[in-house]
Amino acid sequence: MKDFLKSGHPPTLFSAFLYFDISFMVWVLIGVLGVYIAKDFGLTASQKGFMVAVPILGGSLVRIPLGLLVDHLGPKKTGILGQLMVVLPLLSVWLFASSLNAILAFGLLLGVAGGSFAVALPLASGWYPPRHQGMALGIAGAGNSGTVLASLFAPRLAELVGWRNVFALALIPVVLTLITFSLLARESPTRPKPKKLADYFSVLKEVDTFWFSFFYSITFGGFVGLASFLGIFFHDQYGLSKVTAGNFTALCVFSGSFFRPVGGYLADRFGGVRMLTLLFAFLGVFMLGVATLPLLPIATFLIFLGMASLGMGNGAVFQLVPLRFRKEIGVMTGVVGAAGGLGGFFLPAIFGFFKDVAGTYGVGFMAFGLVSFGALLILRSVQAGWTFHEVLSKFPTGFKTRVLLEEVRD
Repeated sequence: MKDFLKSGHPPTLFSAFLYFDISFMVWVLIGVLGVYIAKDFGLTASQKGFMVAVPILGGSLVRIPLGLLVDHLGPKKTGILGQLMVVLPLLSVWLFASSLNAILAFGLLLGVAGGSFAVALPLASGWYPPRHQGMALGIAGAGNSGTVLASLFAPRLAELVGWRNVFALALIPVVLTLITFSLLARESPTRPKPKKLADYFSVLKEVDTFWFSFFYSITFGGFVGLASFLGIFFHDQYGLSKVTAGNFTALCVFSGSFFRPVGGYLADRFGGVRMLTLLFAFLGVFMLGVATLPLLPIATFLIFLGMASLGMGNGAVFQLVPLRFRKEIGVMTGVVGAAGGLGGFFLPAIFGFFKDVAGTYGVGFMAFGLVSFGALLILRSVQAGWTFHEVLSKFPTGFKTRVLLEEVRD
């Protein structure tokens, strides 16, 4: 830990975490308040799932452009720009959200907050050497705990002031975060020079890009999709009040947020591939357990463990990405993050669809569990090249053996 603290820039790491945290809080507000919105507009299960999914889709679409801006302008300037852009959809929902179509349109714009992932991780990553990437990105990525804040406080505030006014109140932490971020964050002195636009898309020629994207669409997509949808699930399936459903959601989401840096740390110690192998297996078991729709305490416990697995999986994936794509970390964060957002878009939409068609949320959880086992099988078949990069990261930068290993790899 002493070596970790000395090797980077803690104020920048804190700024990345805070920016990510508040952005995630804003990003999932529509999902957390979905029970209130659905009641006002009389939505079906499919409409609820799609409404919750749209902001996640917006975050997915904006991550690649933000990743490109990070490499051209730097993560700090891009982060400031992103925070300024979030103000518009918050004001729009507050003042003009009078129909489902308006919610969908403003929710898509709210995806800019979800794009914070493409900014916060490169900002933190640039300050830390390969041996501490998992820990640094795990801490920055733990900003997805903003979903906990939203789940805890948004329903309570909605009871007091109405759900539309919650979006107005959210402007306060956004502005305070913008000020803090502007004062504390610093660009890494080792940030690579911008390349030509065409160079960024060279990563799409790498097969590993698509595998990282697939795995992250499950780990991160599962996390943010469930974080947005669990309030509706607990309310509809178990008849909990809106506030109580928010409390149960916050409990489950907390495990995913808390265990993300743990996953990064364990991936540094034991390898990201090993961690992902175990986590996909556990996730499949937990989701199939939830698919039986057991009693509320059992379901909550299984979801809690499943979210912990997803959180650690997020940390493990992004322990591997900088090792495999050191020079393209900005655009890779955007590409892989976009895939994660797409996974998060499909999950609540599918849950809502199966609820309307089959009459139960169990089918959606069963499908998610089977996909997790499928990811495990795929991971075992593509892991060889990534294991080499993990071994390579154990050698200090500049060490002769590391140089020789890089030549062998090339």
